Amino acid sequence: METQQLVTLVPWTFIAQILNLFIQMYLIKRFLFKPINEVLEKRRQLADKEIQEARTAKEEADTMKTQYETDIANAHAKATEIVQSAQKEAQIKADTLIQEAESQVAGMKARAEADIAQERKKAINEVKDEIGGLAMDIAGKVVEKEIREEDHRKLIDEFIQNVGEAS
Repeated sequence: METQQLVTLVPWTFIAQILNLFIQMYLIKRFLFKPINEVLEKRRQLADKEIQEARTAKEEADTMKTQYETDIANAHAKATEIVQSAQKEAQIKADTLIQEAESQVAGMKARAEADIAQERKKAINEVKDEIGGLAMDIAGKVVEKEIREEDHRKLIDEFIQNVGEAS
């Protein structure tokens, strides 16, 4: 019979156990679940705050990345512009130097031509003087008479003109 008593229910013990269960549930809820829920809520708020900070940091990083890409594009455009400007300036300077060189060459050529013409005239005058002297000597010997200075000059000038026309 003892086995029967272990399996049987005693109503007052059953009611006390149920009351004990409710009291334990109340105490656990009040003293254990409330602090645990508060800790969990703080952790959730902290996690939400960290998530929000991460989102903000990501947005700032995206903004900085966009700004960086824009700056890089602007830098490339500026560099291209600077290179093109430098090339244009170099071309202008080269053209200017070429024009200056051409004008110097033209000036040197003109001076050389003027010098050549002057030397030619000088050489022609020297030759005319020499030929004039020789002609006078020859004419003096051929004619064997004395010619006046004025006639002598006239003959020299005519001879020089004839020689100048021939050249």
